[in-house]
Amino acid sequence: MPDFSLYLKPVLTGFASGFLVSIPVGPINISIVNEGARRGFGWAFLIGLGATIMEVIYCAIAFAGFTSLFDSRWIKATMELVSFLLMLFLGVKYLLAHSLPATTRSIETVEHRLHPHTAFWTGLVRCLGNPGVLLFWITFSAMFISHEWMDDTWPSKGACVTGVALGCFAWFTLLSFLVSRGHGKFSTGTLLRMSQFSGASVLVVAIVTGVRLIILLAHH
Repeated sequence: MPDFSLYLKPVLTGFASGFLVSIPVGPINISIVNEGARRGFGWAFLIGLGATIMEVIYCAIAFAGFTSLFDSRWIKATMELVSFLLMLFLGVKYLLAHSLPATTRSIETVEHRLHPHTAFWTGLVRCLGNPGVLLFWITFSAMFISHEWMDDTWPSKGACVTGVALGCFAWFTLLSFLVSRGHGKFSTGTLLRMSQFSGASVLVVAIVTGVRLIILLAHH
């Protein structure tokens, strides 16, 4: 009988990361705020569901296709450094954010080609048009493995991906509910403040990772 306690850490790691990375202001959250206030919970929920599925696909591709590279000690150390720099960059970016990007050029290109007309398809396509999500999960998978928050095994990776799915779904569902019940009172300004809080949280993780790197360098 499998020991399910072994998968608790990767599930919680995936949930926390999926929830936190979904908070920062971006095209998906802006769409949910705008459409949820205008069309209600159902429409906003489906946008979030589509975005969650695409996020999980990117995450699964990153975990399945690239973590095998981390068998090399040097590559693992390099990717851990990259993940630290990425978290530091994202934390500062979200903490100091003063604007609300409703879309990007890559998203506009994908939407022009696929012409999404439903809420679910809009959420999925808008996440698909952001290839930076794949890079994000590639670097984070290195951090998860190096910190032993996730093992380099298929069951552990699957547990972490499940946690990511639950975390993203929880945030988008919560946001959809708050917007639909707020009757226009839930503004993009509120979302921006949440984004700044998320940035501060990412900075804390970056600092912890940086301290760990310094300790490892001191030992070697």
